[in-house]
Amino acid sequence: MPSRRVVVVGAGIGGLTAAVALHRRGWHVTVCERAPEPPVTGAGIGLAPNALRALHAIGVDVTRVTGSAVPGAMGVRRSDGRWLVRVATADLAARYGTPPIAVPRPALNVALAAALPAGALRYGSTVTAVDDAGGRPVARTEDGPDRPADLVVAADGIHSPLRRAYFSGHPGLRYVGETAWRALVEAPDLGIQAMSETWGRGERFGVTPLSDGRFYLYATAAVPEGGRSADARAELRRRFGSWHHPIPALLDRVDRLASADVLRHDLHELAAPLPRLHHGRIAWLGDAAHAMTPNLGQGGCQAIEDAVVLAHLLPAGDGGDGAGADGEGPDGGDGVAAALAAYTAARRDRTDAVRVRARRVGRLGALRHPLAVSARDLAVRATPVRLALRGMDDLFNGFRLPDRPVG
Repeated sequence: MPSRRVVVVGAGIGGLTAAVALHRRGWHVTVCERAPEPPVTGAGIGLAPNALRALHAIGVDVTRVTGSAVPGAMGVRRSDGRWLVRVATADLAARYGTPPIAVPRPALNVALAAALPAGALRYGSTVTAVDDAGGRPVARTEDGPDRPADLVVAADGIHSPLRRAYFSGHPGLRYVGETAWRALVEAPDLGIQAMSETWGRGERFGVTPLSDGRFYLYATAAVPEGGRSADARAELRRRFGSWHHPIPALLDRVDRLASADVLRHDLHELAAPLPRLHHGRIAWLGDAAHAMTPNLGQGGCQAIEDAVVLAHLLPAGDGGDGAGADGEGPDGGDGVAAALAAYTAARRDRTDAVRVRARRVGRLGALRHPLAVSARDLAVRATPVRLALRGMDDLFNGFRLPDRPVG
């Protein structure tokens, strides 16, 4: 029997993970990505224990491509360098079974793309619309043939055109009041052993050692939406150049980058949860489904969880998992509709809780009034490490494969 077909719209982390997971479930996979080629530059991404556990569930070990080096500790500092909280990575590994790692996004893309069959990934292919009116979706593309499928996965990013098309009454995105800068630098001589985020007054600076030996730097500031600067490197120097070591030395490395290598983006989140994560035979995941701020480092991790759970719940592509020889299930359908309903039930509440929590953490980091900042720092310093770790349990231990629907 011919395999069931899925069109994945978008070759980001969530889309590629979904494609790999569904390919391994026997589905015929086509990934349509509007970009003309794979990314060669970009920022880093943290893979927390929940994301690594989800990838392991589909047999993917990204560390073979990305490397697996981890920092000795991670925590939060003040702008003068004093630690507010610091946790040994070994303690995280002992509690959650694996330590978090941070990898370059392009390397993670390569690792996932390598797990797909030849010809599955099509760059320069823009999906303009999905017609889901006839019971089987058809992806309309700019570059040529329409692509009929048994399922379309909308992994088309934070500004998801498919989300806007099918949830036209939803309020969409809202600006959270902060802008972020991101860059990758080489700094092997600085001896940085910890992953840290430094909180100032309305500004933050993050330093993340990557698995390949480079450093992912990010910074945020509470500024009006839509702002721009003639030189992002100079703006970072002005805002953070007087902060603690090694931030000034890292900014020296940023000064050596081309201006285009320093990314600047306003931070947005979905203003409200979607009423459901599917419509007909279209499923949304990642930023398209639940765009959130990066404050917990869970945006990509939740996209990976989405993808793995979705593939797990769907029937096997070859008609297995209870379908008859003709591909029909006991209810007269092929099981896809029941699987998508189960996907919404499994993922909507968890991802929205993470979205809300990320926003709240961001508000703490963005405090500007001196008294509020002092109270925040005192509260963080007074929290025992064991309680800080316990507060991460629902994130890092929260990945579960739900039971598949019956019938």
